[in-house]
Amino acid sequence: MKQITSAQNLFIKSLIQLQEKAKARKHSGTFLIEGIREIELAVKGNYEIETLLFVPEIVTNLQISTQGEAELNGVKFSNFQIIEISKEVYQKLAYRDTTEGILAVAKTKSLQLADLKLSENPLILVMEAIEKPGNIGAVLRTCDAAKIDAVIIANPKTDLYNPNIVRSSIGCLFTNQIATGSTEEVIDFLIKQNINFYSATLQNSTSYHTQDYTTPTALVVGTEATGLSELWREKATQNIIIPMQGEIDSMNVSVAAAILIFEAKRQRGF
Repeated sequence: MKQITSAQNLFIKSLIQLQEKAKARKHSGTFLIEGIREIELAVKGNYEIETLLFVPEIVTNLQISTQGEAELNGVKFSNFQIIEISKEVYQKLAYRDTTEGILAVAKTKSLQLADLKLSENPLILVMEAIEKPGNIGAVLRTCDAAKIDAVIIANPKTDLYNPNIVRSSIGCLFTNQIATGSTEEVIDFLIKQNINFYSATLQNSTSYHTQDYTTPTALVVGTEATGLSELWREKATQNIIIPMQGEIDSMNVSVAAAILIFEAKRQRGF
């Protein structure tokens, strides 16, 4: 088994670039996954693992066969490289404060709208131009909890494989179907798929709970600062609003998305 003990190793330096730069992730088509649960969910989500790196002093339950296959917590890994690294190297690569001692290099997936596999009566969440990775991660956790069909990010402002999205989603990046596209492309996709879409916005809106989400539905949310772009308001099946009784007129996008998604799930009997 290969061992790396120096943070100056060229391969390790390339992995540091994957953690720090979206350009490096895009150029290589790979990204880093940190943590046991996150790696397990990536494998279950059919992400291709290229390399597994671990600190033997920390990860004591990783079983490696003579054929180069590995098993961790009942999840089997095969057809990839396994590298033993030192604690010094791990600390250079680790993004989180907690220490689990294991990382994986995985291939990114296609995020094309055409690749989405939808049910006959889909429920979709659309996020437009959300910038903060923590917000995206929180929304992905909600979407996993509700087991909706897909998440679509319109006009993405953040690389989906940003390590903070992997971290804040606690692996739900890998459990959701996700696609990206421009606002125009996403709207065209929804219309062609005969999916009604409801835009959460202050303008010309009706209360969210008055609408019927039992048919093919997309719920659309934007940023707290600027909301949704005009095209979403113009083309929507209906603009909707979450009534608020306090002094502010907006709430965190992850909270708003959760309210809308679980109202749709309630109407659908789940």
